[in-house]
Amino acid sequence: MIFGTEILKYREAILKDLADLVAVPSVRGAAREGMPFGPEPARALCLILDKAEKMGFAVRNVENYAGHAEFGSGDDLAAVAAHVDVVPAGEGWDTDPFTLTRKGNLYFGRGAADDKGAAVVALYCLKAIKDAGIRGNRRLRVIFGAGEETGMEDLDYYFRKEEMPSMGFTPDSDYGICNREKGILRLDLLSGEKNESVVKEFQAGAVYNAVPDHAEAVLSCSAKTADALRKAARTAEGGFAFEPVPEGIRVTSKGKASHAMQPQEGFNAAAALIRLLSAVFSREELGGFFSFLDQSVGFRYDGSGIGVRQSDEESGPLTLNLGILRVKDGSVRAGIDIRYPVTSDGDKIFGEIRRRAEEAGFSAELLEDSKPLYLPGDSRLISILRDSYSEIMGKPAELYATGGGTYARAMKGNAVAFGPFFPDEPDRRLHNTNESIDIERFMVHAQICLEAMYRIFTA
Repeated sequence: MIFGTEILKYREAILKDLADLVAVPSVRGAAREGMPFGPEPARALCLILDKAEKMGFAVRNVENYAGHAEFGSGDDLAAVAAHVDVVPAGEGWDTDPFTLTRKGNLYFGRGAADDKGAAVVALYCLKAIKDAGIRGNRRLRVIFGAGEETGMEDLDYYFRKEEMPSMGFTPDSDYGICNREKGILRLDLLSGEKNESVVKEFQAGAVYNAVPDHAEAVLSCSAKTADALRKAARTAEGGFAFEPVPEGIRVTSKGKASHAMQPQEGFNAAAALIRLLSAVFSREELGGFFSFLDQSVGFRYDGSGIGVRQSDEESGPLTLNLGILRVKDGSVRAGIDIRYPVTSDGDKIFGEIRRRAEEAGFSAELLEDSKPLYLPGDSRLISILRDSYSEIMGKPAELYATGGGTYARAMKGNAVAFGPFFPDEPDRRLHNTNESIDIERFMVHAQICLEAMYRIFTA
């Protein structure tokens, strides 16, 4: 029996609830009491848990870090985990990023693809199982996180309070089955207390895990030097704008956003602006830190500039992204995101970066080292997911590796990433402008998701 097709009857309800969820601009903000990721992620979490409770599920909100809706009984637990927080909207949208907008088969909105659409579908899959009166062999949860995009502390905290599922998946990647996730390093490069540079202000990026599409700097320079910058910009890679200010000139750099796991798909506005400044100012004028960034980081997405280029057969090459750059109170901070191969060692990678930074007179601070995930292809869970995919698609799901970090690694080897998108789909602009889902393809995902949830519930 194919159970997954039962989800099709909920299509309009899914779109309505997705519109409600997209309308919440659930970007991480300053923490408040009871709201560790700020008010908007908490509001999104409460919204979807309220919808779950009205469907008749047992729900729990774990201090606005994450929450769940649960169905069934038994000592064992299976889970599907999705998130309701989003990255900042960025610039250049053709529609309001926080209004779900239809154009043909496409529905646009920040979070529609990553990961609110999948969160709503998973909830309705749970509802379809409940409405059909299915009796399972364990409890089944849909877990909703509120801080996935900024480090996944949400599920780390959640699992300190809640039990770990024996099996599960997260619909926050691609099909087939992602049983290998690269390690994730996040670190800051720091200049120290004194900024002797002509760069008096610099601002780019809001999160580590996205290529910044906008950067701007205020420079202390003469009118003659400002003219030299304008001239250099004509042949430089990127788009630049200039505005006179009392200190000298403000330069704005326009780039293209992309997910940090594939920085080569974007265009880094911060790296482009540093490259422009390096073409006009001497190392002494620009300052050693900016010169170090240009030479060691810049557009070298493979880590070769800072000595950490590497690859393996299981998961592919290391990638490096300059996600954040700030000049504040006379010091400079650069935020770096690295995705490293599953057979590699994050400690050694950071050690090499720190060594090179210290040799240049700067420092490096490790913020996170999320170890790689590798689940064997002959595991029971992968067998269930392969069969679920085959039931809907008529062919088995392939195994693959990703540079993305998903909730699967938070479930300690008991879960993998599975869906919601298909390899032959065009760019969905994750973490970029005009994020969207193709509703016809997404409802195919919904059938696979329901089939998988039904099978892990009844296996």
